[in-house]
Amino acid sequence: MKLIDTHIHVWDLEKVEYSWLKGDTSILNRTYELGELEHARRAVGVTEGVLVQAANNWADTKWMLKVAGNYDWIRGVVGWVPLMKPSSTEGVLLEWGGMLKGVRHLIHNEADPGWLLQEPVLESLGLLAERDIPYDVVGIVPEHLRTALELSSRVPGLRMVLDHLNQPPVKIRGSEWEGLMKEAAKCPTIHVKISGLGRLEDVRPCIEFVLEQFGEDRCFCGGDWPVSLLAGSYKGIWERYLRVIGKSDRLLYENAKRFYAI
Repeated sequence: MKLIDTHIHVWDLEKVEYSWLKGDTSILNRTYELGELEHARRAVGVTEGVLVQAANNWADTKWMLKVAGNYDWIRGVVGWVPLMKPSSTEGVLLEWGGMLKGVRHLIHNEADPGWLLQEPVLESLGLLAERDIPYDVVGIVPEHLRTALELSSRVPGLRMVLDHLNQPPVKIRGSEWEGLMKEAAKCPTIHVKISGLGRLEDVRPCIEFVLEQFGEDRCFCGGDWPVSLLAGSYKGIWERYLRVIGKSDRLLYENAKRFYAI
């Protein structure tokens, strides 16, 4: 079985500033090196991985690219680019090329949930669409889903994935999240990442819902290490997912490979 973990973080507090970790008293407030994951990812059966940004700055993406170069099982990076500056974004896309498999901005840390709809950002996202580079939407509230829906019409060629299913509520039936996700499922360019569900006691309803709405061709998985450690072990998180989805080659490998051009 081949398995791509599409959501792995690394961070080094000596090299990069992570504003969201300031004052954090959890286990996350320390440096996490990729080597720490080696035993657990082998136990799970993860054969390939994608590193995902953890800060809205150059240093974080450059650090991930350096780390990726030292581990042959890492197939790419979802990094940060200055979306507010389209000319700079274009330069970065040309310079970083191959290993930059996607782009992400921590929109959930922005005061405006519609941050992505600003004109300079839309122009930059248009550049991504022209190069068929996807965008990871890290949303946590319904307004972020509405933004993704609006974005799908403003930049129709942009492929997007909703990280962590846009934080579904504990009870999805009849929720605003459920209705908006059904709308999102009608947009063929929007995908979902089954990840970041550690806070839910039962992940089955959420996973079965997105598989029903989006179909098995627009869903794939991510472990969200080390953030997932807040809810248990890396192996335990994957075991919960695999009990629901089984050993589906599409969900565990082929869809992610296609989406991130691995």
